[in-house]
Amino acid sequence: MQNVELLVIGGGLVGASIAWGLARSGVKPLVLDGSDLDLRASRANFALVWVQGKGVHAPHYALWSDSSAKIWPTMAAALYEDSGIDVGLIQNGGFTFALADEELEAIRADMECIASETAAHAPTFELLDRCQTRERLRHVGPDVVGSVYSPADGHVNALRLFHALHAAMIGKGASYRANHKVDAIRPVADGFIVTGDGFSIMSSKIVLAAGLENERLAPMVGLSCPLKRSKGQVLVTEKCKPFLPCLSPTIRQTDEGGVMIGDSEETDSSSIATSSDITAVLASRAIRVFPSLADLSVVRSWTGFRVKTADGVPIYDRSPSHPSAFLVACHSGVTLAANHALVVAPQIYASQMREELSSFSARRFHADQIA
Repeated sequence: MQNVELLVIGGGLVGASIAWGLARSGVKPLVLDGSDLDLRASRANFALVWVQGKGVHAPHYALWSDSSAKIWPTMAAALYEDSGIDVGLIQNGGFTFALADEELEAIRADMECIASETAAHAPTFELLDRCQTRERLRHVGPDVVGSVYSPADGHVNALRLFHALHAAMIGKGASYRANHKVDAIRPVADGFIVTGDGFSIMSSKIVLAAGLENERLAPMVGLSCPLKRSKGQVLVTEKCKPFLPCLSPTIRQTDEGGVMIGDSEETDSSSIATSSDITAVLASRAIRVFPSLADLSVVRSWTGFRVKTADGVPIYDRSPSHPSAFLVACHSGVTLAANHALVVAPQIYASQMREELSSFSARRFHADQIA
């Protein structure tokens, strides 16, 4: 049986961010990951560093997202130093477009709610009507009735980010093993015995960052991670010269020229297959926002399963019964990567979670039982 000091279960964006942060703190974690065809979020992320609209009735989440976006430039620079890879961070703000008055009103209500609940500490935003939107973005189609603009938002190159995190964590001393799905975790006197097909590892400390698998693994160490199913589909067009003048949560042009389109959610499917019906809806809506997209061909389409907690807010936890076990679960693995690497990982390294993270504990789901 192999003995290690610290084991991170999950090698996606969240697990890799934590592992890199731990390695920077001075420990050399072992990262166990599943296979490429697992239902993982990293295979389909939209690569947004996005704050706008997050944290309705959860002001701590709104401010947590904002704090991560603000330190993303520090994260990108550190990643470049450790990996030599430029992740293509651009933070020039973003627009959320509405194709009906009801949509615009709903977006406005959410943004004003966040501003009120955070005592105006959330990022500023502008509500733009049809004419104001077109004044700023002349390529917008006539079906757009208005938009909301926030200067806090940005994006990165998804593949380069994933590559950079893995290169950086390994460069700092972490080890990585793919195709090592964890079947069981057994707490013992001085740590945990983690087993799977063909392996058994003893670790003094563990971090559950396994995405959808966290729901199954968490109870093994006295934690919980209630999730809801959320399958999304992404389209990518052929590469072309830069022509989209802005970023939105559903349409963005990558630094390599392709346009990514995605805004779907299926809650009743476990298949990774794409749907032609959803493809048609996504493409139609995108063309209504930017009619010039009709001239581009879709070259790829794929699906992925978001890691969404039962209430959509991240979970950060330390096991009360097994204090050397930690859990990290969230949907916004790109946006929160900076906080995970630079804030959460050092706390795990120090075997503590500060008061600022207490409101993210999964104990919130069991408040009635505790009371």
